[in-house]
Amino acid sequence: MLIFKEFTFDAAHFLPKVPQEHKCRNLHGHTYRLKLFLEGEADPEMGWVVDFGVVKKAWKKVEPLLDHQYLNDVPGLENPTVENIAPWIWRKLKPELPQLAKIELWETPTAGVVYEGESSKG
Repeated sequence: MLIFKEFTFDAAHFLPKVPQEHKCRNLHGHTYRLKLFLEGEADPEMGWVVDFGVVKKAWKKVEPLLDHQYLNDVPGLENPTVENIAPWIWRKLKPELPQLAKIELWETPTAGVVYEGESSKG
């Protein structure tokens, strides 16, 4: 089974590596939508793959590092594209959520990334 839990966070950033005239070179913000997917068999006793409360607790440790932050100042996110933010989140959550299988991170209602972990770089 593949279960999911969704969260949002707000943050500001700019993209330092785009051309000077690119609109994302200017400081701006997003309400990011994060969907965490966890994979496994449902426990026959409990009836769930992972307690959603466990997922929420893991996210609550990472959330303050991103929510209402200036992402360019977050170590490891100096070039905070959605493609760089998703693996950063993965590395923070995977130790707490070993069944983490996939992350969807939306920076706008129509644009985002799907990230399936470090091994997807193979």
